[in-house]
Amino acid sequence: MIKKKLTILNKLGLHARAAAKVVSTANDFKSTITITKDGKNADARSIMKLLMLSASKGSNISVEVDGTDQRDAMQSIEKLFNNKFDEQE
Repeated sequence: MIKKKLTILNKLGLHARAAAKVVSTANDFKSTITITKDGKNADARSIMKLLMLSASKGSNISVEVDGTDQRDAMQSIEKLFNNKFDEQE
């Protein structure tokens, strides 16, 4: 299991389009990916759960990845967050 803390960097936070990218990325891997904010957990494959985290810009979240491809999965999720979900600002 790998666990990392990340910060939401994009202007709009974890809104629908960004959450959809997280879901799409999570679905590329076999590992279980859980995102936590303020004690609330969300399966990274569930857009509704991700949106319910209400993660705005500057929010600190925790990402936990567990499975056979956990290193690649974490790297992809971390890159997505660090690249501001590939959004133009």
